[in-house]
Amino acid sequence: MKHLRLPILAALLGLFTLLATGCTSRSAADNSIPWGRPQNWEGQIPGMGTTPGSGAR
Repeated sequence: MKHLRLPILAALLGLFTLLATGCTSRSAADNSIPWGRPQNWEGQIPGMGTTPGSGAR
């Protein structure tokens, strides 16, 4: 069992490193997609239109 400890520890360390680092990066194109910013209807009461203080412009 003693000779398996190092390979198991190395595998766990490698798995943790892969999970912790991720593989994403943000670019300027991320803001151009529709779901990158809230829509004008978000934050409103349904059927009420734009109300003062709703945050919609």
